[in-house]
Amino acid sequence: GIILFPTSEVLILATIVPNVSQVDNSSNFLNNIPHRKHPGILHLKCVKLPPELVQAVSFWVALLFFLPESPICDMEKKSESFSNYLWSRKRPIDLKDLRKKAQLLEQKLRKDAEQKVLTAVRQTTFHWEELKYTKELSFLYMVSRMDANYAAVSRAFHEIQKRVPDFQPKTLLDFGSGTGAVSWAAHSIWGESLKEYMNIDCSVHMLSLAEKLMRGEMGRKMRRVFYFPRLMLSFSSKKMTFDLSVSAFSLNDLPTYAQRIAKVKNLWKKTNNFLVLVENGTKEGHQMLMEARDVILKVSHISPVNEAYVFAPCPHHLPCPRMLRDKPLPCNFLQQYEPLPLSWNPPHKTERFSFLILSRGSRESMEPWPRITQPVLCRKRHIHVHLCCADGTLQHAVVTSKKHSRDLYRCVWNSNCGDRLPILTPNIESILEDKSTLEDQKNDSQKVNTAPCQDQN
Repeated sequence: GIILFPTSEVLILATIVPNVSQVDNSSNFLNNIPHRKHPGILHLKCVKLPPELVQAVSFWVALLFFLPESPICDMEKKSESFSNYLWSRKRPIDLKDLRKKAQLLEQKLRKDAEQKVLTAVRQTTFHWEELKYTKELSFLYMVSRMDANYAAVSRAFHEIQKRVPDFQPKTLLDFGSGTGAVSWAAHSIWGESLKEYMNIDCSVHMLSLAEKLMRGEMGRKMRRVFYFPRLMLSFSSKKMTFDLSVSAFSLNDLPTYAQRIAKVKNLWKKTNNFLVLVENGTKEGHQMLMEARDVILKVSHISPVNEAYVFAPCPHHLPCPRMLRDKPLPCNFLQQYEPLPLSWNPPHKTERFSFLILSRGSRESMEPWPRITQPVLCRKRHIHVHLCCADGTLQHAVVTSKKHSRDLYRCVWNSNCGDRLPILTPNIESILEDKSTLEDQKNDSQKVNTAPCQDQN
């Protein structure tokens, strides 16, 4: 059977056998589809920006280069520095979080005065500052992050397109639209069905730059594209809803936890089908997505009309198992892309990002397939794969062609991190055995686990 190793100290073994855990095939599993294209494959090859977008950005870069007060001066260094800053930027810390850290620091320093402790915490806490996107900073964001944002959002949209091919959105809402990468990515996938794009951002310079990039041939293709200040989202009509709502790399621009949650709730109210959230693949980015996930699921539980469910990447509604570790790890994924053709950019780059897709309706029709959370390790005659399963646990599976079907072995071989594995995992509780049996199984599995290392050496 397939051996599952939980992350906790208790060893649990499960097998892929009929009526316990099996490939979703029985007879016509692949239906003549190649293994490299099995239904769980979701990763994208290298993402290319639309030629119209590349041409538009190149035009404005070349144009601004000749201006007397050109922001292109030292653009390569500024671009790298700005990208590093955005990647390392932490969430604005709330007073309740300061007090929590204060209590821990108080025990360590043994001070009685809470004010002194709070002062010490502030001195050791990331100083979050609101970014004012001026004309120069907006231009810098375009050359630094637009291509990476486009790649990450394209990967998230691809998940919806692959799993729900009948979904044809007519309206799109992009909160924190920036230079318009979300609209470009959505048009590349659903351009035939999308009729209206609403871009909302706090910076008029960002909106102006996005509008300039949309001119020309692409502007004629995407006719109903609107640009509004951020406040429009709060004061817009409650009846105004959208088939697809998106917030990409913008939650961290809100100064407080309360404002982030309020915006997420507002976005969910305006969502007819899918809400897509994308952030940096850091602990901070993943934490913000998990906060939004918990809030929406809680709101949906109170008001079950058009109940919310997690479409991706989680195959469950339970707490994220990566957050429950002693040392939490972010759930993130990689997407390769071709960057903008600027002199300092290499031919290819890779974006590390975290994403969350919430959907309205029931998840009964969705397959509870586990998600691959780490790179697949292919060894001689066996494969190691790490899975996030429907029961809310992280499992380490060792798949062989001899013990499992050739179809499953080839599917795992052709899968990457972020793909779903087309298997049904059993209920963990139903396969728990007594301690004596578990000890025997643990000893046997340790022998099996040492074999690959010996072969490798």
